[in-house]
Amino acid sequence: MTERQQHRQRRGAGVAAGVLCVCLAGSGCVAESGAAVDDSRDGDAVKIVRRAADALAGARTSKARTSMEMATGGTRVTIRGEGVYDFRRQVGRLKVLLPQDPAGAPAQRPIVELLAPGALFMKNRGAGVPADKWVRVETRSLSDGNLVTGGATDPYAAAEVLRGARTAKYVGEEEVAGTAVRHYRGKADLRVAAREASDGNAESLAAAAKGFATDEVPFDVYLDDEGRIRKVRHRFSFVNGQQQSAVAVASTTVLYDFGAPVDVRLPDGDDIYAGKIAEE
Repeated sequence: MTERQQHRQRRGAGVAAGVLCVCLAGSGCVAESGAAVDDSRDGDAVKIVRRAADALAGARTSKARTSMEMATGGTRVTIRGEGVYDFRRQVGRLKVLLPQDPAGAPAQRPIVELLAPGALFMKNRGAGVPADKWVRVETRSLSDGNLVTGGATDPYAAAEVLRGARTAKYVGEEEVAGTAVRHYRGKADLRVAAREASDGNAESLAAAAKGFATDEVPFDVYLDDEGRIRKVRHRFSFVNGQQQSAVAVASTTVLYDFGAPVDVRLPDGDDIYAGKIAEE
């Protein structure tokens, strides 16, 4: 890799981190005090949870809603996203909406994110990037493997975290968006998940295992009768590099409308911004 390529990669990582840091460091935030699932025994629960990613690959595609809640000190913010995902190709498109500044600053346009194995593409990022250009980031270069930085967890990466499930307990039957589901709660090990993950997510999950405060990830997952994830919630913890403060993150992904058409085209080289990123 040339020195110029390394510089671009580092710069891109800084831009992606801005999606998170613009909320936590900006102080404009509101302060607030596929097999069927047929066995609920805890020993089988671990196996069922670990197979959830395979069930999604069998489903091929879905629509997705994401929510990322971040808390540090007395500040809590929520970033929401919505889009589609192709689990076979491991590509997706999300429209990510940053929280509105209560001070009255103009609302920022939604950030469009394209997710792909090992890469994150962002448009409408600001920071001096032309509106018609994309910023490309190597996710394996990020200390969290882009489980947090982009403001939304890649839906298939969220599922593959569950491949590292160490414990899982059947909680009971519930409903998610009108669909009957089985609720499981447990803890996953990111290092184990990285070893068991697909080639597209292995390096990113390994980076997260090193970068987070702990490689243990508590989760709640809701599976339908075909073992597909309808909802999954992970809780991550890391240290904010700018302020050296602990940040708690709860990332939730809801999947629905399986089999929906998905057409995700990654940007051509000419559409990727290679200029200087403004400091924020």
